Amino acid sequence: MRTPAVEDYLKTIYEIEHEQGKVATTALAERLRVTPASVTGMIKKLADMHLVAYEPYQGVVLTEAGRKIALEVIRHHRLIELYLAEALGVPWDRVHEEADKWEHVLSEDLEDRIDALLGYPTLDPHGAPIPTRGGEVAPSPRERLADLKPTQMALIAEVSDHDAVLLRELGACGIYPGTQVEVLACEGETMTLRLGEMVHAITLDMAGFVFVQDVRPVRR
Repeated sequence: MRTPAVEDYLKTIYEIEHEQGKVATTALAERLRVTPASVTGMIKKLADMHLVAYEPYQGVVLTEAGRKIALEVIRHHRLIELYLAEALGVPWDRVHEEADKWEHVLSEDLEDRIDALLGYPTLDPHGAPIPTRGGEVAPSPRERLADLKPTQMALIAEVSDHDAVLLRELGACGIYPGTQVEVLACEGETMTLRLGEMVHAITLDMAGFVFVQDVRPVRR
């Protein structure tokens, strides 16, 4: 049966795959805030439904059917996030939690109305691509801010929305999609950045959830 729990698992598998590559059951348990035993049980159920493929120690992979459902739910989620942000002025660190509540019940009619009202957008408030009704999705940037070196600069393209605290901290530093950032230094677990006239230090763990594009050397 296609339940909200099934949809949550498929969506989360898709998101972790984008952020981390391999989708481990431990990562699923942490993201969904459930026990590893619960994850193992649900993964077996999803495999029986032919929505995922799983081998111990190899991670979880969505099948074509599982990916189709995941993208449908993600489309709902990201359209709702953008609607809440643009039409209602909800801060970017709060739209994810609210969208989680709506994504399972959004009708196709309301989905189309929101899409049209927003002008058929392609990106959500965090820079993530919004899948089309047909299940097509633009490729997301794969390079992380954490992988950049001093004397490199880039354009922030996307920020993971899985953690509201992370979004608030990054937002306080001005780290939003469309912002140009320059890496000044990397020392230990800290990365020092220049954004316009401001200089901020963030952890490498935080920078690992920020995706960038147009990476290039700094020219003085």
